[in-house]
Amino acid sequence: MNIKSRLTIMSFLQFFVWGTWLTSLGVYLGRELHFEGGQIAGVFSTMGIAAIIMPALLGIIADRWINAERILAACHIIGGAFLFSLSQISNYDHFYWLMLLYTMMYMPTLGLTNSIAYYSLNQAKLDVVKDFPPIRVWGTVGFIFAMWLIDLLQWTSSVNQLYMASGFSILYGLYALTLPKCKPNKVSKQSLKASLGLDAFSLFKEKRMAVFFIFAMLLGAALQITNTFGQPFLSDFGDNPAYASSFAVQHPGILTSISQMSEALFILAIPFFLKRFGIKTVMTMSMGAWVLRFGLFGIGNPGTGFVFLILSMIVYGMAFDFFNVSGSLFVEQETPASIRASAQGLFVLMVNGIGTIIGTKGSGWVVDYFTGATGSKDWASIWFTFAAYALLIGILFLLLFRYRPSRDKKLASIN
Repeated sequence: MNIKSRLTIMSFLQFFVWGTWLTSLGVYLGRELHFEGGQIAGVFSTMGIAAIIMPALLGIIADRWINAERILAACHIIGGAFLFSLSQISNYDHFYWLMLLYTMMYMPTLGLTNSIAYYSLNQAKLDVVKDFPPIRVWGTVGFIFAMWLIDLLQWTSSVNQLYMASGFSILYGLYALTLPKCKPNKVSKQSLKASLGLDAFSLFKEKRMAVFFIFAMLLGAALQITNTFGQPFLSDFGDNPAYASSFAVQHPGILTSISQMSEALFILAIPFFLKRFGIKTVMTMSMGAWVLRFGLFGIGNPGTGFVFLILSMIVYGMAFDFFNVSGSLFVEQETPASIRASAQGLFVLMVNGIGTIIGTKGSGWVVDYFTGATGSKDWASIWFTFAAYALLIGILFLLLFRYRPSRDKKLASIN
């Protein structure tokens, strides 16, 4: 099996595991365990807390001491055990702390899979910017496949989603042991700073990189809003008799998966957009798409407003890919090989760490604020608030981010 095929399977399994629970867990927590909006947001915020600590730490270890594929394997095997344990818990406090342990295993694997893919493609003398997106798109396919399985099996509000996630996490961990060896960099006479892997944090000394990471963090907050409350929003329409039997209520996972289908298409378009327009324009497009994502949710419903729900799913592809995947490629091209894993870990920290905490905590507060005494939610006001947030950061990004194409050929390839 060639290197592209092996990395494709890795990408598929990485996001299949995530897709089994990320968008449906909120429904399970709310409807089966009866957690409140703030509690659901608290559970999802564990991803942010974990991402602040673990991706950079394990990125350092992968850069300096242990093969990245071995760390990836250990994280998913241990994570699978934690997922199974979560299926046995209904108490909020216990669920929260065990979920934190699980996310401490999962979150660093997002950066590690990127590092493994980039390292392996470079070793095979392939074009990373050209060849990585078609590999990464299979991660989206895996995510969609998992969402459809959970939906069609009617496990959206069932604990069975955790059983499935557990089994495939362990399976993926075993597969990771067969991936190409990604050996750490052996550098003699390292400074203490280099030994600890703190080199990546020096990227903040350069203004354009500091601004880039800050806005990546703010966009990461937008991403977690829909992960946390997208399907609960659709499921709540079921409380209205006029919508109870609608497709959106009966199959929220399948409807939401249109977002990932769109994502798959936009991933393939990334090389063209990056080379034609550059990172600033591409990320600005992402912010505009986030405004539409939230705004269309605000005016949509399963009846006459169903078309707006569909359009919201479609623009999600641009909203997500044009900052997440493009941002990862940008970091890859802007950093030397010696800190590649650490830099990817830093990117995950900003997007899925601090960004997740801001997004989950902030969205939880907004949802609770617009929740009435009877428990009904004013979803239109909720989504319009999020749309205003995305619009504000888009305007600020245009004003503050300054980027000129590098003279280096490697950097010029994406600008």
